[in-house]
Amino acid sequence: MLHGPPIVIVTFPGVELLDVTGPSAVFARARELCPDAPEVILASPRGGTVAAEGGIALADTVALADLTGPFDLILIAGGSEAGLTALRQTELYDWLTVAAPKARRVGSVCGGAFVLARAGLLAGRRATTHWRATARLQAACPDTRVVPDAIYTLDGPICTSAGVTAGIDLALALVEADHGAGIAGQIARDLVVFLRRPGGQSQFSEALRAQNLGSSAVAPALHEIQAHPSHDLRVVRLASLCAMSPRNFTRRFAQEIGTPPATFVASARLDHARRLLATTGLSIAEVAFASGYGSPEAMAHVFRARLGITPGDYRSRNRPSQHPG
Repeated sequence: MLHGPPIVIVTFPGVELLDVTGPSAVFARARELCPDAPEVILASPRGGTVAAEGGIALADTVALADLTGPFDLILIAGGSEAGLTALRQTELYDWLTVAAPKARRVGSVCGGAFVLARAGLLAGRRATTHWRATARLQAACPDTRVVPDAIYTLDGPICTSAGVTAGIDLALALVEADHGAGIAGQIARDLVVFLRRPGGQSQFSEALRAQNLGSSAVAPALHEIQAHPSHDLRVVRLASLCAMSPRNFTRRFAQEIGTPPATFVASARLDHARRLLATTGLSIAEVAFASGYGSPEAMAHVFRARLGITPGDYRSRNRPSQHPG
């Protein structure tokens, strides 16, 4: 018997299993620790058994037509592109039109963001999805502020997360908002996952991408950017390190790394500042100057614009847990 509005996780043929089971595990443990926490319902457009990616089936899903609300949360899982596209021929979008206004929150995991976008629920909101698809989501939704390097976003009643396991981070954030950090922390330790992997934490670092893509021709510049973010990293100097003209260097760098040098430098400096905030006791000002920002105010501006939080907030959220694992 349900007590209060439930959490509905929407599945479909081709759904990514971890998009469903990760958040489900978090919410189920919240229910065990807090009797007033919502129960979880696995639903699908037509109900019954749903074949997930990888050949595993989800049995006894509830048909959307049988769910009339109200809802605590409607969470759209991601999955294969074919599966997401096929949803257009199902009852899902008509159901969402009626159900979303009856939900306290509506969210997505990974490619589920494209469902929210198509339903008009991301207009004027911050959102994210798997890093491989953020550019496509932004192109499809010019009135949405897509945050490409966020683990999850919370914008009013709309919440979105990046790929697969990021759904666990989103679920923990929602549990913390509703039931407190202590409950969220206990669940994280039970599941042996990060206690606090904040929404502003990057899905992947510029350093890793550079190691995968960069050639020896631009290697001196990449090393300088990553090893010395506080140095002069203007194109003229970086080009000289690679024995190239600024024009040739800019063209070669963009071809190999996939982004202009100045954009890469900005991301690398942000990565460096995040690491220092999370792992050292340096002051905010010391982190700013060590990361190549001219002032703490300049760094704070970048953090707010790129991550939606201040450097101080990032540090407090990203401190390692002091509890035993």
